[in-house]
Amino acid sequence: MNKINLSAYQPIVDIQDNIVFANNGNVVLCYTGNLPEIYSLSEKDFEDMHGAWFQALKSLPVGTVVHKQDIYLKKSYSSEQLPNKTFLEKATHEHFKGRGHIEHKCYLFFILTKNKALNNSKYVNPFRKISKGIVQELDDNIKSFVNSVSDSVSFINNSRKMAFLPLKAEGIQKLTNGYFNGFNEGFDTDILLDKKSVNIGENHFDALAINSELCFGESVQSSKTNEKFTSDDFVFHQGFIDGLGLTLNENHIVNQILYLDDKQKWRKLLDKKVEELNKSSNFGSQNKVVLGKIQHILDQINADDNARIIRGHLNIVYWSKEAKDLDKITSKIKTEFKELDIIPYYPRGEERKNYILNSYCCFSSNFSNNDLYVTDLKHALCLFINNTNYKSDTTGIIFNDREHNIPVLKDVWDERKKRIKARNFAIFAPTGEGKSFLANNILRQYFESGVRLVIIDLGGSYTKFAKLYPEKYTVLRYESGKNLGINPFYISDTNDLTPERLEDLSVFLFELFASDLKVTKAQSVSVKKILRHYYNSISENHSLEGFYNFIERNQEDLLDTLKIHPDYFNVTSFLHVMSEYVGDGLYSFLFEVSEDQTYKIEDKRLIVFELDEVKDNKEILSVMLKLIKSAIQRTIWKNRAEKGIILFDEFAKQLKFENVLESVEFYYQAIRKQNGAIGIILQSINQLPNNSTSASILENTQVIYSLNNEKGYAELVKRLNLSSHDLNQLKSIKNNLSGPRKYTEMFIKIGRESNIFRLEVPKEVYAAYLTDGQENEEIIKLYNEHHDMEKAIIQFTSKT
Repeated sequence: MNKINLSAYQPIVDIQDNIVFANNGNVVLCYTGNLPEIYSLSEKDFEDMHGAWFQALKSLPVGTVVHKQDIYLKKSYSSEQLPNKTFLEKATHEHFKGRGHIEHKCYLFFILTKNKALNNSKYVNPFRKISKGIVQELDDNIKSFVNSVSDSVSFINNSRKMAFLPLKAEGIQKLTNGYFNGFNEGFDTDILLDKKSVNIGENHFDALAINSELCFGESVQSSKTNEKFTSDDFVFHQGFIDGLGLTLNENHIVNQILYLDDKQKWRKLLDKKVEELNKSSNFGSQNKVVLGKIQHILDQINADDNARIIRGHLNIVYWSKEAKDLDKITSKIKTEFKELDIIPYYPRGEERKNYILNSYCCFSSNFSNNDLYVTDLKHALCLFINNTNYKSDTTGIIFNDREHNIPVLKDVWDERKKRIKARNFAIFAPTGEGKSFLANNILRQYFESGVRLVIIDLGGSYTKFAKLYPEKYTVLRYESGKNLGINPFYISDTNDLTPERLEDLSVFLFELFASDLKVTKAQSVSVKKILRHYYNSISENHSLEGFYNFIERNQEDLLDTLKIHPDYFNVTSFLHVMSEYVGDGLYSFLFEVSEDQTYKIEDKRLIVFELDEVKDNKEILSVMLKLIKSAIQRTIWKNRAEKGIILFDEFAKQLKFENVLESVEFYYQAIRKQNGAIGIILQSINQLPNNSTSASILENTQVIYSLNNEKGYAELVKRLNLSSHDLNQLKSIKNNLSGPRKYTEMFIKIGRESNIFRLEVPKEVYAAYLTDGQENEEIIKLYNEHHDMEKAIIQFTSKT
């Protein structure tokens, strides 16, 4: 048979749910696999997964064929998943559109053969005519098989690293058509089988296989060293044959086929082989080598009571549009095998056809004894590929994968709290590693997806990207000797005076005049009574100074009128401490305003408080944070349904003073009741004092970003309880700031999940995020000319 047309030779008789009844009498249970992300697994993870596979498969009925199939296809990135509305979104969408990458699909098949016998002749034509009586209903034998397989799959899924789900009829048909159509898209075609080649449509096919014990070297393991990311002081691991997976970067299929035979039969067979070789080992060194290998396998099997003898076959089917490219791919695959000390077999002519056609799931029971190696199940399972591409969430912040820099969406908000209970985040990186650049990237995308931002900035890093949204942002800048325009006492009418508002005001006052004392319930009630009395007595122009003067005027009879015991409110102490903030007091300028300016921020979705000039004054910084807090409470937190983020940039400068740290902790407590998150940016985790307040902040921070740090990560690992694999990931960070695809790498941990991501951006986005240097000055100069940041960026990038 030299030509096959699938429509004339249908391999499938019937499909019921995920059960295929094949035309050769086989019954196949089909699953699709969801594997962990590449580079996310540690040495122990690989061992655990290997153990899970062994436990799951060892008890399957004798005669079962297990076929794991990993299909890798070259694709172009479509950008469909990326947002495409704003200036920077459009630039990102276009930048990545059409980028080449590898798509990976993993399938797992369990095959019950018609007669349970796995002793085929050398070549089996899978498309030969079959006698009529093919089972199409679930008899007891099949039901028992289905139950065994379900138990195995449940065991694998319970390992929590992998998930195999039933593959439905539509998916099975799509796979079948794709396989026999040679993965040609847009047209149906025939399979041409010549002695010298296999062609399907435009694609030329070839194969390499491991079909004998003699192919293997000294040993196989569940994982090996990843040379690309390993250095002198740490080892980064990958699966044993991962080099034949995603990183091969070619169109190919890896087929791992296991025949679960009767253990005793194959032990006898190996014993017989040893006996024969012993007789002939004097006749040549090759026989000695073979004897050694088989004796080694037997010894392992006899030493391990759990050993399950199986026959196995691994092949790689690969293809290309150009026949001449096949040689390059062949040598690439052989090189990968050589690194594993494995010598693959290169099938020709009839054998090549046999391998390619019988690597389809309905036919994978067709291999003969000549095509199979005999070994222990544990040994064979080292040849399973246990990872896949980076996975995108349906929505999220765009980062890039580590293989092709393809956009990956990561849901760091986690609306349903599947991965994290608190969505607060922290960015750690030394100066010059791109902290502000990363923060700009995260915040800009949040903002464009409808999240409200409040940035408390001591470095001036955010006004540039804010200017891309002229109607939606405001910058409140502190200048020495001037106020911020926030009056916490301001009310537009008496309806504003809710119990919550009085509560907030009383907290604000206590923070000002008794920041080092614990406030009792009696004191809190007293202040709220005085506040209500003030608002009832004075109808307009409310302010801190007005409140102070009101208490001063009425100090003789105030406590008696409101039935407050002097122990609960010390009028003299209050007037003395608060005198600093009113009249000609040292900090009176902070509260001078009587008209409140918070209406300016009420309808803005991007609010930047620039406190650059205040960073070294403990008192002013502390008051500023309290004022900002009161403004946020009255405007942004009024609507609890609205998503919001508060970012503290240059956070360390704000942490030098204890009362500031406690002020910040308040935000962490309050944000729990809101639909919000808090972000902090630090050069090093050592900048967080080692005390209970810091511990509370870190406990409530469950999304971690760390950029490259040449001083190491020991403190980060210690304070955040990171695993040894997290540390290996951190150490493997490498930036590439030259060449056409510049990127930085970063470690991202969301709850328990961690991996290394890249950040590559188009030139327009790069220009928007720049915060200093000559290029930045050039953009600001262009902006000052026509007051349009988008225009300035377009003009700047057109030159570069």
